[in-house]
Amino acid sequence: MATDDGTTRRTVVKTTGALAGLGIGAGCLGESGSSNEGSTNSVTMEPVGEVEFDGVPETWLPYTADYADMGVALGQGDGLVGIGQAHLYGTHYYDELPGVSVDASDLTELWDGGTGQEVFYELDADVHLIDPNFMINRLGWSRDEVDEIADTVAPFIGNTIFSASYDWHDYDRYTLYEAFEKVAELFQERERYEAFATLHDEVIADLESRRPDESPSVAVLVPASAEPEEFYPYLIDEATQSKHWTDLGVRDALGANDIEDAQAGGGTVDYETLLEIDPDVIAVRQQGQATEEDFENGIVSSLRDHDVASELEAVQNDRVVYAGMTYQGPIIHLFQLERVAQGLFPDTFGGEDLFDRQAVADIVDGNT
Repeated sequence: MATDDGTTRRTVVKTTGALAGLGIGAGCLGESGSSNEGSTNSVTMEPVGEVEFDGVPETWLPYTADYADMGVALGQGDGLVGIGQAHLYGTHYYDELPGVSVDASDLTELWDGGTGQEVFYELDADVHLIDPNFMINRLGWSRDEVDEIADTVAPFIGNTIFSASYDWHDYDRYTLYEAFEKVAELFQERERYEAFATLHDEVIADLESRRPDESPSVAVLVPASAEPEEFYPYLIDEATQSKHWTDLGVRDALGANDIEDAQAGGGTVDYETLLEIDPDVIAVRQQGQATEEDFENGIVSSLRDHDVASELEAVQNDRVVYAGMTYQGPIIHLFQLERVAQGLFPDTFGGEDLFDRQAVADIVDGNT
């Protein structure tokens, strides 16, 4: 927090580029006078620009789980101190990785009917892996509030990569692995990043070599209620929430029919609209852990029993699949890619692991 003379407890090192325009301060780590001189580390990332640190952050705070997953992948799980909303973080995927675990219930949630500054002071992280424009445009902070936390606690550095629907995001949007590489620079974990990139490329190459030529039209939907009559539509686009779909070469059924993404307009679609579109595949997104049995007994059975939904081609052809969760970093993406590949093409990919769990655990543990 601020010292008596009003300066941050972390010495400001350097800010350049877009950083100055945002008014975001950059800091070095540790209490004043305790930083490791000679080990400065700079990261340049839109929209902030260049941020230079003295050393590697020990504690770190993301808002969205894509960045949380990146940090865990880089072996930094012990320094994770909080998350926006715990139920949106797919930590259950880590249960399949020997020796890798994050208990989301141990993380401080930033959202409590809103997100105030107080929790940032309480957590006192060394860096905030959050796009400052997300704080302003999605959480309702002012520019001055962002500047205050950046100047008196720690800098913000991040880019909103999960959605391509926000009109305020008029600067470069990174791919999953472009953003992951920036986070690796921050934590000075180049070797782990490269190991993940290699594994990712191998998995994608294997899928592409074996997947059918079929390019089904897919409608990604989020139920508006427990027994839904309406759904929130999510378009398949270049954002990271769609990566597991674009990796499999599917077509977006909603965008092709001029349906607006829920993140842009907040609207819903009903069964009558879906019947007009009649996509090859209906993919239902659910947050938190959803076993195949739970999904079948819940969403799929409700569609089969519905007077209108039962007329959909996807329902009649047993092509209702689990769409995964919104936020995915490099680990969660592999699990979600595997599950949608098995759901779309069960004759090709059903019943087999599409990536080596032990290999992922070894990378996280540094045993590469």
